[in-house]
Amino acid sequence: MTIALRRVTADDWALWRPVRLAALADAPGAFGSRLVDWEHASEHRWRTRLSLPGALDLLAVDTDGHPANGTTSVPGRHADPDAGSVRAVGMASGVPDADDPRRVELISMWVAPGERRRGVARALIGAVATWAAEQGARELVLAVVPDNAGARETYARTGFSVTDDVGEALPDGRHEIVMRRDLEGRP
Repeated sequence: MTIALRRVTADDWALWRPVRLAALADAPGAFGSRLVDWEHASEHRWRTRLSLPGALDLLAVDTDGHPANGTTSVPGRHADPDAGSVRAVGMASGVPDADDPRRVELISMWVAPGERRRGVARALIGAVATWAAEQGARELVLAVVPDNAGARETYARTGFSVTDDVGEALPDGRHEIVMRRDLEGRP
């Protein structure tokens, strides 16, 4: 499997849409959004999501094009018109904190189930961290639900540690866990 990271913009909403919907279907409790709120969303709403001020939105694509469980095929955007389709196998976004330019939040992080533990998450997180550091950020933060042990382990392996900050309240009364990665000296 050869993974390439592709920066997407509002004009790429049709590429982002099936991956985001797959993420919401696969992990409904892991995101602040729900599948039912997005599956029939208008083009305008998708474009708006991919137009967050100063954000970086990435898709991880398998350029080898061999199907695996839980992945979504999207049209390729290659210089070679015969390159065909690529499989989108993950996504992530980095969003600058409007109140603190030294902080970027990692959101919409997801890797297709059949591609986990193959370096896709590490590549996405690394790209967002590098970009954030280049923007002058000193820390990358994220929120994860308490029972998502796989994600928490992935984040810990990629340099994140749990903070004392209280995350958003969940419907069951628990709170998201806030994790932080220092970008000073090492994105």
